[in-house]
Amino acid sequence: MNRRTVLRTAGVAAVAGLSGCLDTLREHYQGSFQGLIPLEIKSEADRHYNIVLEAYESGSDRQTYDESYTVTPDQTVSAPHLDAIEQSFRVTKFVDADGDRTSREATLRPETELVTVRITDDDLILDIERGEEAGGEPTPPSEPPDSPVGNESNVSDGDSTNATETNETTPDSDGST
Repeated sequence: MNRRTVLRTAGVAAVAGLSGCLDTLREHYQGSFQGLIPLEIKSEADRHYNIVLEAYESGSDRQTYDESYTVTPDQTVSAPHLDAIEQSFRVTKFVDADGDRTSREATLRPETELVTVRITDDDLILDIERGEEAGGEPTPPSEPPDSPVGNESNVSDGDSTNATETNETTPDSDGST
């Protein structure tokens, strides 16, 4: 037997042996492969800030993402990617040691292409780049949140109804604010 025949036989045997694996993997992952959404954090601030990134799957409220960072001035962070599923995404910036914080929320969909969090000294900006659906139509905007502050946000995908803004102060351990 020559070398070509041996290599061809080995290649055919390998392909035949792996022929059912792809279907098994697809069934394991609920029928299809999920994509990923890149996430970047950019600081335009003059000081460092602590931030927390959280995501919850729509419908089940299962937490799909939980990361925290201390971002220094002029730093860009490439955070781990988000799953390309419909989910509620929240970013919280802790302003000072007294518990003051600023939060932004948005609904991410599978066609979201990039999420960028921009940190400034005065604000927290959530930029969401959405792709187009398969039919060539732009992605419909997210549903407005139930809270009355839902129309005040810094989401730059052209739709101010898909994010909420909260500025909260938590009491210290001695009960004072």
